[in-house]
Amino acid sequence: MAEGNANAEALVPKFKFERLLNQDQAGRRSALAGTIDNQPALLILERAPFPTSADYLGSVPANLRTIQNLGANDIYHWYMANSGNHDGFADLKINIIWPCTEKHIKKYSKQGVRFVTETPSIYRDHVRPYMQAQREAGRLNWAYNIIEGVKEADDVLYRTPYGADPDEGFLLLPDLNWDRRTLDALHLLGLVERRDIWSLRDLRKRHIPWLRHMKAKFVDAATRVYPAVEPDQLKLYVHYQPTYYHFHIHIVHVALEAGVTQATGKAVGLDSILAQLETMEGGDEAGMDAVTLCYMLGEASDLWLDVFEPLKRSTASGSQ
Repeated sequence: MAEGNANAEALVPKFKFERLLNQDQAGRRSALAGTIDNQPALLILERAPFPTSADYLGSVPANLRTIQNLGANDIYHWYMANSGNHDGFADLKINIIWPCTEKHIKKYSKQGVRFVTETPSIYRDHVRPYMQAQREAGRLNWAYNIIEGVKEADDVLYRTPYGADPDEGFLLLPDLNWDRRTLDALHLLGLVERRDIWSLRDLRKRHIPWLRHMKAKFVDAATRVYPAVEPDQLKLYVHYQPTYYHFHIHIVHVALEAGVTQATGKAVGLDSILAQLETMEGGDEAGMDAVTLCYMLGEASDLWLDVFEPLKRSTASGSQ
């Protein structure tokens, strides 16, 4: 058995690289073509998980060989860095949230997940007041500062002149999780200037022309900034629940693998929203607030703790 293992391990250093076939998972997995002993061979490289050792994790930030700032939005900062294991290229993508809040800690902590059903009445009586409380607590000041050009102007990839057309003004930002280099992993955020739309729940039939126009403008802006990307290589969606209650659209490359951010129960395609509004009965004021939506929530999220868990308890006690 030991000899067999040794023979198997000897194959790896004998691999002679010829060409890169593919990269996925935003470049974390690569398929290479080559030969071993003059016979065709495939080598699949994938980055291993980080060790969980406290000593290792605690030493990483101080031992980085190089750090390149990619940008910042208010408390959010992101970088490419060299861990010291390689020369000449960055092998780590680093995000920093500073100063972070307890809400951030909860969001990024390991937690159970629940699948909830938000009816129109639950939205009206419970979720909408929750959204309003979040907005009134000043949670959107960072977004307003960026939209108005007060802060983080250097990180804006494209913007319309602020105030020139408040209904159709917008700007493009790189998503926090995109490295700004890998076009197949392109992920942009389109923030609209208008403030009357908090989430997809506020969209109504009268917004259909506006949504179609904004879709065209977002695609045009993204392809202007990145000419190598064609319009049919982009898909647009919104989150429900969104991270913050100011309407924004995610613009991503179709090759970007669907992780949690694009999962069912989180991402809702912009074209699907348009189709639903177009076929909805009623006049111009008929809208997405009348639709039942299902999505996932972490058990540590405020929305679960403050709204859906109490509703679950009250339903259970009422049925006894």
